[in-house]
Amino acid sequence: MSSESPEFAPFPDESDQPAVDPTVQPVPASVVAQVDAADSTLQNPKIAVVALGSNLGNRLETLQGAVDALEDTPGVRVRSVSPVYETEPWGVPPGSQGSYFNAVVLIRTTLPPAALLERAHAIEEAYRRVRTERWAPRTIDVDIVVYQDVVSDDPLLTLPHPRAHERAFVLVPWYDVDPAAVLPGRGPVADLVAVVGVQGVARRGDVELRLPE
Repeated sequence: MSSESPEFAPFPDESDQPAVDPTVQPVPASVVAQVDAADSTLQNPKIAVVALGSNLGNRLETLQGAVDALEDTPGVRVRSVSPVYETEPWGVPPGSQGSYFNAVVLIRTTLPPAALLERAHAIEEAYRRVRTERWAPRTIDVDIVVYQDVVSDDPLLTLPHPRAHERAFVLVPWYDVDPAAVLPGRGPVADLVAVVGVQGVARRGDVELRLPE
């Protein structure tokens, strides 16, 4: 797919692809009202993008648990949850690991970036994420991709995520939940997906993540 393409179709053209994605939209009006009411309790919230990934154990259950844990965090409200994508592991030989389930969550938060990162690590630890080697399989990844328009080269939390612009498994679900999204310093997410392509990123229409109620 060329970056010069006038239009971006984020999903492979599959005959069994539903015309309307039932996994996320439309969100029931009652849920929207609850989320909006919860947002009103946050003072000057910031928008953050969180990427989730799992290739060990019950992948869907783990991703849903991470979404629910984010919602249960004081100072965090989950606004949108992307469809689930199945992707090949990054940075390892083909067939050496199981495939991933990936998704992106948009949140509103009053937590500063460092506190949000601490919460992300706590969720990973709750699911016994083991950090033995860089590209090892894992029960859960909870990565902060963007925090509002913050740009930081702090080695503990580089913002935006330094490799987000080249990872279709982050960009494609992010585009789903925010087609107008812009990755600070890199440009519109739609343009970035057009550059990296969607090969190896398959939407799973048979599974879904629930937006917390």
